[in-house]
Amino acid sequence: MTVDSDTPLLFDPYDYEFHEDPYPLYARLRAEAPVFHAHADNLWVVSRHADVRRVMRDDDTFSNRMGVSLDASAWTPDAHRVMSFLALDGVEQTRLRKLVSAAFTPRRVRELEPQIERLTEHYLERTFATNAEHGEVDWITEFAGRLPMDVISELLGVPEADRDEARRLADLTVHREDGVRDVPGAGMAAAMELISYFADLVKERRTSPADDLISALTTAENDGDRLSDDEINAFVFLMVVAGNETTTKLLGNALLHLAANPVQQAEVYADPASLVVTWVEETLRHDTSSQMLARYVVNDVEINGQNVPAGSKLLMLLGSANRDEEVFSSPDVFDIHRPKDEISQSLSFGTGRHFCLGAHLARLEAKVVLEELVRRTTTFEVHADRAVRVHSTSVRGFANLPTTFTERSR
Repeated sequence: MTVDSDTPLLFDPYDYEFHEDPYPLYARLRAEAPVFHAHADNLWVVSRHADVRRVMRDDDTFSNRMGVSLDASAWTPDAHRVMSFLALDGVEQTRLRKLVSAAFTPRRVRELEPQIERLTEHYLERTFATNAEHGEVDWITEFAGRLPMDVISELLGVPEADRDEARRLADLTVHREDGVRDVPGAGMAAAMELISYFADLVKERRTSPADDLISALTTAENDGDRLSDDEINAFVFLMVVAGNETTTKLLGNALLHLAANPVQQAEVYADPASLVVTWVEETLRHDTSSQMLARYVVNDVEINGQNVPAGSKLLMLLGSANRDEEVFSSPDVFDIHRPKDEISQSLSFGTGRHFCLGAHLARLEAKVVLEELVRRTTTFEVHADRAVRVHSTSVRGFANLPTTFTERSR
């Protein structure tokens, strides 16, 4: 990764060093080349908040129809077969999102809260037992990497015996190997295995419905229109991969950044009812799980004085937009007291018609987990020097996060 202002700008989204800390390069891009052409991958990279927001809200010029991943094998007109409405525009996107929303309702999300609480208690018991035995515990392995998949599995109706394997396959789909500028073979195989598994589950629910989201999707209707099996499969795959991975990363990033700010940690412990939610929101802004999304440029367009030709692949840097000095005061500072008018400008869940459908579920999970964590402990310390990052072009977070918890007396 090149960040020295005296050297030429380079942008390599597959570079492991870039994954460790992309923010210095983001700052250079915003200052020197807010619309930057990365020749090696033939990408146009947009880094300022105003430009990212504009791209997100203009489907006519910046289309989703090739998908949202920069990986060459995923950049295809058939992307909607695995990305659902995330890879559609206009009336097609509206139709599919309406049908999915008829099943994936706010009420269904709210009704998950008791299960989230039960799973949180279960995994915290395991986490604290390991912590007591060894003096520390891997927060990702024991908790954050497990609970989100279990929540989605509860929602979808995945049997408990299948959940560990579903989690393993989902992890493989987002991992990127050093030197491989695409989805690795193991990731492609994992994606196909997940798709096949859920295709079988959808067929089963068609004949034997249960009280779960997949069953609800099979009967969802809008003016006589219904979802096909392929459309259900694509949405389920999207939920399992995107919903699981981003929430896992959110839970890891939340602990890392609060632990690095002991004064703010003490404030959260003193007033969790007020500050856990702002802790979540500032984590989403400061170090968002989803760092970048791609778009297909339909027509020649000018962005910030730069001409971008039709047919281009354009990459929006959400992580950079959320650190834009024009929008956020002291943007590189983690601040749980950040003004609401700034937090509301965060683009972590997108904006407009493509605003993340799972945002409410992610926020609910994080709130339940972190409130219970604060209730059960008096402090925690993250051993950041031994943390291991996930290497991915789509999500930012940890594969391992060694942490020491101090439990309250019970």
